[in-house]
Amino acid sequence: MNSTITTSPWIKIFQPISQPTLRLFCFHPSAAGASLFRLWGKYLPSNIEVCTIQLPGRETRIKEPLITEWDNLLPTLTQALLPLIEEYPFVFFGHSLGALISFEVVRKLRREKLPIPKYMFVSGRRAPHIPIDNPLYQASNPTLISTLREYGGTPEAVLENRDLMELFLPILRADFTLNEKYIYSPEAPFEFPIVAFKGINDIAVNLQQLSKWEEHTVGTFALHEFPGSHMFFQQQPKILIEAISKYL
Repeated sequence: MNSTITTSPWIKIFQPISQPTLRLFCFHPSAAGASLFRLWGKYLPSNIEVCTIQLPGRETRIKEPLITEWDNLLPTLTQALLPLIEEYPFVFFGHSLGALISFEVVRKLRREKLPIPKYMFVSGRRAPHIPIDNPLYQASNPTLISTLREYGGTPEAVLENRDLMELFLPILRADFTLNEKYIYSPEAPFEFPIVAFKGINDIAVNLQQLSKWEEHTVGTFALHEFPGSHMFFQQQPKILIEAISKYL
């Protein structure tokens, strides 16, 4: 059987594989897009297909309205995933906001008795039940820019370019709104394993907040730290991908 050709704007497959034995779905962080994971397929075994989520309002979906409400996000995204998750076994990787989105997608899949991932890899975000203590979604533009600078991953030339920031900041603000206005509601923990990652110098999450993901699984839990800041894998994804591959 050949792999589904996805025409959904929600999912980008940069290197399609005709018969993958496993799909890795990647959920991008705030203000990023699917292209963050463009090269991931290069570092993975040839039987693993990387499917990257693309939220509206950026990259190939720049003309679409940004989403700031969970109710506008989850049903459509889950629907877009269905043809792909019903076909082959799969795992989820999410970084920062992407970790939270992947968590909520899995809960929705489970409630609806749909296929769920074999593994969940979460990175750079506190566990979902820990509220955000210093929301930034209404912060001034200069504050948002200095936050981006602290997170690392955005070139200084971009941060200082007014036109680029005018395009970029509304996306960041919308994503921060989703992330920070999230309200956790308790559900049973998952049965599949959860593996958590962070950069050692990440100011967005500390080790204790990250380790609390363990409460969301009755399966095994592991935690790995890497050199770098919040976007520790952006320049050299290989180390992180190798760590993920060990579990696959």
